[in-house]
Amino acid sequence: MLHVLYLVGIAAFAASGVLAAYRANMDPFGGLVLAFAASISGGTLRDLILDRRPLYWTHDWVLLTLIICVGVGTIVYLRFWSLPRRSLLVVDAIGLSVVTVIGARAAIDAGVTPLAVLILAVLTGVAGEVIRDVLCGEFPPLLLREDVYAIAALAGACCYLGIYHLGAGATPAAAISAGVVFALRMGSVYLGLHLPRPQRLSGGRGGPGAG
Repeated sequence: MLHVLYLVGIAAFAASGVLAAYRANMDPFGGLVLAFAASISGGTLRDLILDRRPLYWTHDWVLLTLIICVGVGTIVYLRFWSLPRRSLLVVDAIGLSVVTVIGARAAIDAGVTPLAVLILAVLTGVAGEVIRDVLCGEFPPLLLREDVYAIAALAGACCYLGIYHLGAGATPAAAISAGVVFALRMGSVYLGLHLPRPQRLSGGRGGPGAG
């Protein structure tokens, strides 16, 4: 069941990569590049940190075939039809929710500390989005703006870690935690919720009363 959820998350990120390329006016090849970048970057970073060899995607032909099929399918679809304005946000939220949970599970299986589990889960979830946005020339990436993105991933990772330590099964823990991430992310989008921005200092470089 976890593998099925993981494939769903990978497919969602692959579609989000093509949609981001489409909005950045890239050609189909650029769409496929972003499909792969968005899909495998997070897991690759996680495996490198955990020193896991070989990298998970290098021997998983099902995953690679899925990325290609979803990427090409999305490109063909966009050739003839348009998608709703927030479609990129929805598929990105699906990918974030599932891949974050899988990252938490992989970190737990590696025997790292609970804090490291949270860090690795968030990195797994958000790295693909950051690289996708950078390749699209979008600065700063979504992660570094005030949007509720990494915070949603962190909440889901905390949820998964807590449920795991309570002794729940892997599938219920994954489903509940992924639901938490998705709900927080999409709730912030539709309700217009943002993290607070720091207040700018008044008075220029010299501080209050300068000049």
